[in-house]
Amino acid sequence: MSNNGLSILHLVTSEEIFFQYQIDVLEEKGVECTVLPVPGQDQIDGDMGVKRGLKEYLQYFPKVRRQLRRGGFDLIHANYGLTAPFAVTQFSLPVVLTLWGSDVIGFDGFVTKTCAWRCDAVTVRSKEMRDLLGRNDAHIIPSGIDMERFHQIDREEARKRVGWDIDGIYILFPYSPEYKRKNYPLAQSVVEDCQNEFSREIQLQTISGIPHNEVVYYLNAANAVLVTSDHEGSPNTVKEALACNVPVVSTDVGDVRERLDGVTPSGVGTTKKELVHLLRTVLESGARSNGRENVREVSWDRIGDQLIEIYRRVLN
Repeated sequence: MSNNGLSILHLVTSEEIFFQYQIDVLEEKGVECTVLPVPGQDQIDGDMGVKRGLKEYLQYFPKVRRQLRRGGFDLIHANYGLTAPFAVTQFSLPVVLTLWGSDVIGFDGFVTKTCAWRCDAVTVRSKEMRDLLGRNDAHIIPSGIDMERFHQIDREEARKRVGWDIDGIYILFPYSPEYKRKNYPLAQSVVEDCQNEFSREIQLQTISGIPHNEVVYYLNAANAVLVTSDHEGSPNTVKEALACNVPVVSTDVGDVRERLDGVTPSGVGTTKKELVHLLRTVLESGARSNGRENVREVSWDRIGDQLIEIYRRVLN
């Protein structure tokens, strides 16, 4: 698409890297984007990840109102459920709400569900999220993947970059162990049980606070990526691993089963025993996956076109 002539006010809790990609692709396609984040610093919440406090949300309301008084916007795009109240309490502009995953459960989910019915369109990451939200007309749009940044790199080269032993066996748990919803203890248990059935030493590695442009090296350095989350929307790390042709073993969360459909060696397990079996199978094969072709459909370029189409439908 060329210049779209659209001006969108984006409300967002925290400017995650995937959100920045979303803004970049929309602007490349001619959409004028004004981003208004919730003020303040991120606070770590072990159960739900990164959150801001009540004080910051109270400060956010007048900021949104001041921005709206300046005018010139076609619609509001609320990103993450906790921004929805600030969008739906004005009545002059249509609202598109994008949900990220944890905002359909717990307290965040209560806020989201209370406000979602007032939104003109809602996007979710997966069918699981749509079912939890209870809004059957929600559009399923996974967060996109940067196919240029995430690509296959020679494993030896990647290991030299991250400082891992060239001949080691490494499983990457691509989150902080402190992030409770990612269930690091289950990852540890799966690797320990797999070790009992595997002749070589298996090392479980974690990453957090790594610059995003370095993540590609950690993914390519791993023999497999292990995801043991209790709940997800459309985990970017799975798609990034697939774009690098790195095998993924995961719990059945979000859209992971759909993303891994036809990808070998990889798999989804519903029990610890299944996860152990899948991980052992991946390690015994020693092969990279065929995942890259499976994630082309969720490149950011295609996601950008889908969002613009939703904007157009809302405005017409």
